Amino acid sequence: MQLTPLFQRKAQRFASVAWCLFVNQKNAQNSPKIMKLYVSNKNESPRMFENDFVDACSRWHWTSPLWAYVPFVAFLMYLSLVSFEVSIGVTVALFIAGMFAWTFAEYVLHRFVFHYHPRSAWGKRLIWILHGVHHDYPSDAWRLVMPLPISLPLAVVFYTLFYLVIGESHTPAFMAGFVTGYLIYDIGHYAVHHFPIKGGIWGYLREHHMRHHFKSPHQGYGVSSPLWDYVFGTMFTARSSAHDKSPAPRLSRRTADHRADC
Repeated sequence: MQLTPLFQRKAQRFASVAWCLFVNQKNAQNSPKIMKLYVSNKNESPRMFENDFVDACSRWHWTSPLWAYVPFVAFLMYLSLVSFEVSIGVTVALFIAGMFAWTFAEYVLHRFVFHYHPRSAWGKRLIWILHGVHHDYPSDAWRLVMPLPISLPLAVVFYTLFYLVIGESHTPAFMAGFVTGYLIYDIGHYAVHHFPIKGGIWGYLREHHMRHHFKSPHQGYGVSSPLWDYVFGTMFTARSSAHDKSPAPRLSRRTADHRADC
């Protein structure tokens, strides 16, 4: 039986499409699977809470820590130098020690609290509210600095701890350095996400943090300093590439799954 030209053309087109589908399926099976580690990298701020007031309180301008804590640091330095009459040399040493202590606290909080993987539903939602939303929406400009309702109670906890460990007269200068380290971290965190930084120490820190977000969320926990990543072995390795096959934990979850019913 002789095939008509029209039928021949349709048969050839069908065979061509079938071959393309076969080749694409083979390539998909052989290519490394790249896991998307975020929902959106646009500057958008998703709703987190059903209650309008609570949801509004989850958004803070990036300068809010400066308005709250720069006067606090100045007051602490006044207490150290004037009220407790601590020498300038000791005050400076305590201040530097406090800044250094912050880098360690930052690493511990980021790695063991913000990247903790609870099993319960409420625990997963809590971690998502604290940090997972940032990994889902890393460019959300309104949820980059720590909200004051969280940072202020933490400041009280840390001040009390330092008071018990190093004493009343030495705590103000140490806390001033600790809070200054926190400000460098928080404002620096916003900067590496939204400022056009290139080169220098901040360019390096930006690249370090972007690799944590988009390639290896189980490495590179330091934001203001990579020091403790080197110390504790969480610095990026050769495997941390665009096709990283290492088992990166799924910290973040979709917004709808963990919206708080408040």
